[in-house]
Amino acid sequence: MERRQRRNPSSGFSSTASSSSRFRSEKFSTNPPKNSNLQEDSRHLKSRDWKSQRPEREVEEEQDSDNLPSILGTCPFMCPAGERAQRERLRDLAVFERLNGNPGKTSPSLAVKKFCRTIATKHTQASDVRPLPVLEETLNYLLNLLDSTEHPFEVVHDFIFDRTRSIRQDLSMQNIINDQTIHMYEEMVKFHIISHHKLLTCSSRPNFSSVHYLNMEQLKKCLTSLYALYKENRDSNSIYENEPEFHSFHVLLHLGSSSQPLGESLSLWLSHVPSAILKSKEMCFARIVLRFFRMGNYKRFLCTTATEASCLQFYIIEPYISEVRALALSCVNSCGYIHHPYPIAHLSKLLMMKELDVESFCNACGLETSTDEQGNKFLSTKQKNFHYPKDIFPSYCLLGLEHFER
Repeated sequence: MERRQRRNPSSGFSSTASSSSRFRSEKFSTNPPKNSNLQEDSRHLKSRDWKSQRPEREVEEEQDSDNLPSILGTCPFMCPAGERAQRERLRDLAVFERLNGNPGKTSPSLAVKKFCRTIATKHTQASDVRPLPVLEETLNYLLNLLDSTEHPFEVVHDFIFDRTRSIRQDLSMQNIINDQTIHMYEEMVKFHIISHHKLLTCSSRPNFSSVHYLNMEQLKKCLTSLYALYKENRDSNSIYENEPEFHSFHVLLHLGSSSQPLGESLSLWLSHVPSAILKSKEMCFARIVLRFFRMGNYKRFLCTTATEASCLQFYIIEPYISEVRALALSCVNSCGYIHHPYPIAHLSKLLMMKELDVESFCNACGLETSTDEQGNKFLSTKQKNFHYPKDIFPSYCLLGLEHFER
């Protein structure tokens, strides 16, 4: 089975994005090139029923729209005129939508349609639903905000989080199933994975847990819908270019979790994955890393992650690196000889950390270090005060990621 060659855009989140080999794989790209008959195609979209494969809650949010014919949106703006006027009256405008900072004034180039949980196709006018070309432009606009430094990332994330849900809602109500939709879902999955990484740096904020949980919930929903779209659009002899990596995300989401991210066992899920995807390097990497994690093979887990992970794969693995390092430190502490302290320089290589970070990490685990007359630092073993770090995400880098330019 050959991979279907898909359009592979190369531009970043924003027009000012700098080039780097790492972040080219991370950052969002512009829309794939449009065929001359794209608008024609958008008016004659496929009507296959893929909704049954979407997350249950996403279906519930549309309230019976599955039982009604799909509608064809005609709204030419990112936000319908009626909603825009109403939100101006109510002063219900996000900071990114305010014209010259005025909370009661916006414009068609700033306002973006909000997600509505109680919306239903039977109560929706075509003029309130955006067609595919407008949805593509809206998504590009939103993703270009992701690198904004004018506001805290939580504010940026909250805005994009809500407005991308609205995009998915409009796609679903129109039952749009084509390559452009797949591309959009891939970009939205990337958004949630990168947010997963960036939100971890905000772990000290009061509402971190709820924001992180909701982001992960929407990531899993996006993946479920994306897998259904892949299946509906797949030819018998090909797979999409990005399918292996995006399928690997589901495997990696099983790290450190006894629950099933998509509601079924991993072995059962894998039995439905095409063999060409199972044999891909992306899926082989994800499965071997998960195996090392479950076996407690900390050395191979860290080495394999550092040398083989893509940027997005690393972002999913990242929160578990400290847990694996703590396991390694526990083994060294309990298995070492009390009269033979373990050199911090050796620990640095084992944990793939800088020596200064190793000393700090040992202290975070309740272990003391010492220094000899020559200035060499050691970890005294058989200490009784070891504990896993209280901080869920100490910001210690993983050595070996030089191919990822931060």
